[in-house]
Amino acid sequence: MNRWLPFPLLSLSLLAMWLLLNQTLAPAHLLLGAALALGGALVLAELQAPEGRVRRGTAIAELFWLVLVDVVRSNLAVARLVLYRRERVAGFVHLPLAMRHPGALAVLACIITATPGTSWARFDRRRNVIVIHVFDLIDEHEWMHTFKQRYERRLMEIFE
Repeated sequence: MNRWLPFPLLSLSLLAMWLLLNQTLAPAHLLLGAALALGGALVLAELQAPEGRVRRGTAIAELFWLVLVDVVRSNLAVARLVLYRRERVAGFVHLPLAMRHPGALAVLACIITATPGTSWARFDRRRNVIVIHVFDLIDEHEWMHTFKQRYERRLMEIFE
């Protein structure tokens, strides 16, 4: 049962939502809804993260606090750049990573995307290098050092 229907409650909910949205109990909609519900559950089962333990709860709290502070600080910095039309130099930063855990990379992608002024542009799995676009890139080496000390070090403590 688990292999063919990995998330029965989710499948039932998807089927119910399909039928409610279409406002019908016609046999064709029942079949189509059931197929979509089963397909959705199977896709979700494939997307499940690998098993692993999260370590160091204090590192999680530190990382959460740093990300919160950095998001607020970046919002203010980007707002100043845009509102006062200050000159800026945008650029790409190639960051070689020491971490390889998929969960850590996913959290890192969320952090970079959530921080205004930065965006994840590319990940080279073979060389383990990410490319990040920075809206106001002043010193690339200082940015890399700060990134490794603030984020990568703590993510490695948590996941690896």
